[in-house]
Amino acid sequence: MRRLFTGLSVIVLLLLNTLILIGPLLLIALGKFVLPGKALKTASSRGVMWVAESWAEINKLIFASLLPVHWDIRGNADLHPSTSYLVISNHQSWVDIPALVQAFNRKTPYFKFFLKQELIWVPFLGLAFWALDYPFMKRYSKAFLAKHPQLKGQDLAITKQACEKFKDLPVTVVNYLEGTRFTPAKQAQQGSPFQYLLKPKAGGVAFVLAALGEQLDKVLDVTLVYPGARIPGFWALISGQVDKVIVDIQTRELDPALWQGDYENDPVFRQFVQHWVTTLWEDKDARIAQIRAELGSSTHG
Repeated sequence: MRRLFTGLSVIVLLLLNTLILIGPLLLIALGKFVLPGKALKTASSRGVMWVAESWAEINKLIFASLLPVHWDIRGNADLHPSTSYLVISNHQSWVDIPALVQAFNRKTPYFKFFLKQELIWVPFLGLAFWALDYPFMKRYSKAFLAKHPQLKGQDLAITKQACEKFKDLPVTVVNYLEGTRFTPAKQAQQGSPFQYLLKPKAGGVAFVLAALGEQLDKVLDVTLVYPGARIPGFWALISGQVDKVIVDIQTRELDPALWQGDYENDPVFRQFVQHWVTTLWEDKDARIAQIRAELGSSTHG
């Protein structure tokens, strides 16, 4: 009964926070339509980010007040909100997103995901994504391009154009290389060579780097670890059943060579990017094993 009361209390407070702040956020966002000049439009975008960060800070306060979870965040001391980052993380649960908020809100630019362009037409949600300057990605499949070869390269050009705003506005872009949440069943189905991870997909991050690489300064290599045998879901978090979440952050330099090639059509460049991704994933798998070994020794110590 206590868990149910805690979970419902958190949901009500999160909804209340959202309902109160969505109005000011959308009102400020309208400035991007009606205000003249690039400087005023950029100021409007910064105002929207401030509201979004305030929303996230209040959510953090709600979690801190009602939940027992300890966010063990390692390696975020030297981050800066004026620097643009590419966040690469493993993905296990909906709890991953609150964990990233805990680690990065007001330490880096408000983080965003690349979204499919079709999502802008979803009622309310698309408007919020537009207001928050989420970059919309347009990608043509190989089958589509085989039928319409004249459109080759235009998807990247459209996405690059959508990312022009980040030359004046720092950004943090999150990319989940696995493309889906980890489960042991998916791991077995893939025949993944990693102990704690699914196979990474290099194509998505290659597209992000091609579109946005020049605006990005560093890579934040994030490793999320949930102590215990089971990966918790979002309800487990908000009902007070999660005691600890480990967010391990390693800052890496971003090699400009990673966006200076044609991933789709140059096999040598494609192999170069895939090797970079595989090395990242091998290091991450070893890092998870190390953290879990430390947890085991501290439990038995």
